[in-house]
Amino acid sequence: MFCPECGTWNRGGAAACLRCGAALPDVPVRADAPDALITALRQATGNRYRVLRRIGSGGMADVYLVEQETLGRPLVLKVMHAHLARDPEMRERFRREAEAASRLVHPLICVPFDYGEVGEMVYLIMPFLGGGGLAELLIRSRALAPERVAEVSAQVATALDHAHRHGVVHRDVKPDNVLFDEDGNAYLTDFGIATAQFHARLTASGRAMGTPHYMAPEQAMGRTLDGRADLYAVGVMMYECLVGFPPFDAADAFAVGYKQVHEAPVPVTEVNSSIPVKLAEIVMRCLEKSPDARWQRGADLAAALEAWLHESGSARASRVRAITPPDGVSALPKTL
Repeated sequence: MFCPECGTWNRGGAAACLRCGAALPDVPVRADAPDALITALRQATGNRYRVLRRIGSGGMADVYLVEQETLGRPLVLKVMHAHLARDPEMRERFRREAEAASRLVHPLICVPFDYGEVGEMVYLIMPFLGGGGLAELLIRSRALAPERVAEVSAQVATALDHAHRHGVVHRDVKPDNVLFDEDGNAYLTDFGIATAQFHARLTASGRAMGTPHYMAPEQAMGRTLDGRADLYAVGVMMYECLVGFPPFDAADAFAVGYKQVHEAPVPVTEVNSSIPVKLAEIVMRCLEKSPDARWQRGADLAAALEAWLHESGSARASRVRAITPPDGVSALPKTL
């Protein structure tokens, strides 16, 4: 949200503004789902899942923790907001999240298990990841250790490389869409506005889709994108994780988009001189205005981050290598 006093962008769960310290207004939290809605959810899913509680709500859907009746395993039920489900375009976009992600068989991509439509109820069944999310971590810690930033970003870049090689551009990479398992491995999720080679364009040409603070310049201008736009967003995410705020901020989304296109980001080492120089160079290369000047593949970015971890003597380098398979090879995430 934007601070009512100084206009600075802050994460939704923050209690006070990061810049001026003013108290932020409370965001209304919806109460747990009433029994009637839980009953409707059970009926819509054929009583295959027991709804336990709501665990989140976003701009597109409510998210519930459920238990699969036959296997007893925890899963996530993502239910599209009813008013959006009545919009044919938004309903189709939600379906395409399931389709796009389901084609991406990779250990670091959160792939839906099931999709269904019953009347105005449209839902996805997703894996439950018990380690929380990167956005929550930033709310608690504001900034992360450089080694942890490199590790998480290398895993995200690896997942993106797989998606890009299969024709899918995510278009909304941000901390909210990075989740952790109980071992701390990072998973990429929410392909709701992804574009894929096997899809016709949903939106009209020139319409920018995504989150302004993480949009590449070409995305803010509504141009056709490739995977390098996602790598720009990884750079924004790394910048934010290192210093506590994204490189561009303004009073509204349009002004943020203008800065993405026309202004150069302040070098991360000028914001915090303790950030390792080589890691800062990796981040700033992601944030180049021209796609040709950025890392060209997620695998290239992941390799650069792994090399930095190795040079810095971090034990995390072997952890990243364990989940960063070479082209065309899958590997299960694990902690060493």
